[in-house]
Amino acid sequence: QVRLVDSGGGSVQAGGSLRLTCTPDGVTYTAHCMGWFRQNPSDEREGVASVDSNGFTSYAESVKGRFTISKDNAKNTLYLQMNNLSPKDSAIYYCAADPDLRCSSSTMVAGPLPRYYWGQGTQVTVSS
Repeated sequence: QVRLVDSGGGSVQAGGSLRLTCTPDGVTYTAHCMGWFRQNPSDEREGVASVDSNGFTSYAESVKGRFTISKDNAKNTLYLQMNNLSPKDSAIYYCAADPDLRCSSSTMVAGPLPRYYWGQGTQVTVSS
């Protein structure tokens, strides 16, 4: 089991930006696919963006053109740059890693699976 540590959430006004960060907790771990999910209390967890070991990325339609996922392999750190935020983006954001060697970014962004490793979540609040 690998624990991830995600951070960078906060409160911003609509149109603002935030950058989320995710790193493995105390271990050297390289997942073939990593991604970001978000969830509000009354909703299911949904995929936001993901990246695989070849650098291929996938995004939810609602964030395309505004969010950018990237991975710094040297630092073993995953990022999510979020620009032009809207109140609809408010949620708890979770970093995830897929240990499956056959994973793909498109599969990961489609939704969570039981095998994923998760971060503890970081709150993003966007006010109008």
